[in-house]
Amino acid sequence: MGWAQIPAGYYSTATGTGYALKTQLFNIIKNQTDLGYSGLWVTYQTSDRDVFTGTGYENDNTIYDMYTENPTGSAGECGFIYGTDQDTGSGGGSECDVYNREHIVPQSIFSQAAPMRHDAHFVTPTDKKVNGDRGDNPHGNVAVVSSTTNNGGKHGSSAISGYSGQVFEPNSAFKGDIARMYFYFATRYQDQLASWSYVMFNGTSDQVFTTPFLNMLITWHNNDPVSVFEIKRNNAIYARQNNRNPFIDHPEYVCQIYSAQCAALSSESFALENAISIYPNPAINNEVTITSETELKSIVLYNINGQIIQEIKNPTRVDNTYKVNNLPTGFYLVQMASENAVATKKVIVN
Repeated sequence: MGWAQIPAGYYSTATGTGYALKTQLFNIIKNQTDLGYSGLWVTYQTSDRDVFTGTGYENDNTIYDMYTENPTGSAGECGFIYGTDQDTGSGGGSECDVYNREHIVPQSIFSQAAPMRHDAHFVTPTDKKVNGDRGDNPHGNVAVVSSTTNNGGKHGSSAISGYSGQVFEPNSAFKGDIARMYFYFATRYQDQLASWSYVMFNGTSDQVFTTPFLNMLITWHNNDPVSVFEIKRNNAIYARQNNRNPFIDHPEYVCQIYSAQCAALSSESFALENAISIYPNPAINNEVTITSETELKSIVLYNINGQIIQEIKNPTRVDNTYKVNNLPTGFYLVQMASENAVATKKVIVN
């Protein structure tokens, strides 16, 4: 499905599948305008402002920062003012001091070279403290939390198979945004990627990511669809850089390129869905039991408006069962994730 404001004919040569499609997209987006590192500040003036109404937005023209933004309201948000709260070389000792420029793929990976260092499609304005704490660690699912940000982002040990180091896990409302930035990077710079070393990369220019990290990114992409903010941001960056993020315009490209991985994940999710039961449903005494032979990494409850009501990372497992209690009255979607699959079921709490 396409989105509005895509220039007519922009993707007319994107006719293939698999890695051939990825190369076609590379040829479409590679001729960007390099505006320099300082040009990012100018781009953020139009690309990263909260000018929306509805859940998760305040429409107050502040900087929309994925690392500190509260996706369900304004409580605890930094409310960075464009320019006024921009990093000038000081501050950042605590959250909400200043915002700076966060490279979703660390700039040390490509030796701070242009145009990567200046590319707004994966360089975003974020809280300086959280950016610094993340450092060069990959984004990933956290196994054991060491610290938590104001909006629920987590630092901690990796739950990604094959990698035991530290990772940063953003708030679930922004996981898809970040995954699509990684897919953009893997496409835009595929002619150079094989020479760059990073724990998320597998040393190739086609798959780019190790399989466990690729599975995670696909899952994040599928579970957190493209938002109105991403569409607006993509259009604003295009007006400045003259290239677009294809995976915002056409989210289906991800599984057209990585079809085998998407099929495997779909199969795993189907298997997980059938292997899980929730009872009693409706809940009794505001508690339900989840049974699953597969170990769950997270249990997240969403209300009908898509707001997170309760999130349990690495839940306690006893004889293949998990207890979820203190549930307020209502109708919920319960999203349960294993290492490589996600299943969603409905539950009613009377």
